[in-house]
Amino acid sequence: MTCLPVTFVPASLLRRLSGLAAAFLLPLVLLAACSKAPEQPEPSPALWEVTGPQGQRGYLFGTAHSLPEGYRWRTDTLDRAFASSDRLMVEVNLATQGRAIARIFAALSRAPGLPPLSARLSGQEQADLLKAMMAKGLTDKDFAGMESWAAALVLAQAYDSDDDGEGADLSLIRAAGKRRVIELEGAEPQLRLFDALPEQDQRDLLASVAQEALHGEQASDARMKHWLTGNVAALEKETREGMLADPGLREALLLSRNRAWSEKIARELDRGGTLFIATGAAHMVGREGLATLLAERGYGVKRVQ
Repeated sequence: MTCLPVTFVPASLLRRLSGLAAAFLLPLVLLAACSKAPEQPEPSPALWEVTGPQGQRGYLFGTAHSLPEGYRWRTDTLDRAFASSDRLMVEVNLATQGRAIARIFAALSRAPGLPPLSARLSGQEQADLLKAMMAKGLTDKDFAGMESWAAALVLAQAYDSDDDGEGADLSLIRAAGKRRVIELEGAEPQLRLFDALPEQDQRDLLASVAQEALHGEQASDARMKHWLTGNVAALEKETREGMLADPGLREALLLSRNRAWSEKIARELDRGGTLFIATGAAHMVGREGLATLLAERGYGVKRVQ
């Protein structure tokens, strides 16, 4: 299963994109999943409490955008934090944006005069792409006129499972009840991030997806375990590997978004009440993650799970 670190696209794929870079990023990180809930350790995904000098209060929760059906991830600590919150902040409100995502993707994903998809890569990367396409019965004709970033997402979706359960983000949105759900980004800005990538970065993304599709199942299983057990050191390490090792993709898909989101989160925290922020786990961790960026703004940030 492919793991992307950034955002959303057609139906089930949208749940996974956005955020590790693929598994927990843009939301764009696709996680391996299966129809039967696998054996798993006791859940303890990372959760931070945020406090401010004027009584501001909130929680940061790093999510997985896709989960196996029946996977257990909620805990008493997490449920208490969520119950105490009066607003939920997410990357995209997946409960209301499904049709919009498909429409926006269709509008942005095509351009005239593009070469065949396989001709956009060379050497081993081209061989991996052709093998990944062939394994799903796809050819260059299926991607005719499609931009490289969009082809990468469609190829990732081809390796997605129809038996996945909903991700943590959507589960929290459904549980929000009468709480206000605030979007950090929204569907169109997320997709425009990909559309704005330089062509070489788009091709790097395509090559990474093909390689992950062929060789990434074991890494995806490890990534899921790291998330479920709150192993933030391992998650942070993965934000520097694969496609996120590319400086252009790392800046566009992770770092620039974290900076923008930290400003928006700070403004919302200053409104009072208790804010629950749920984004892909890759956005939370490390020296350039949201937990650190909010601490640098003067908030108290304490890991509570």
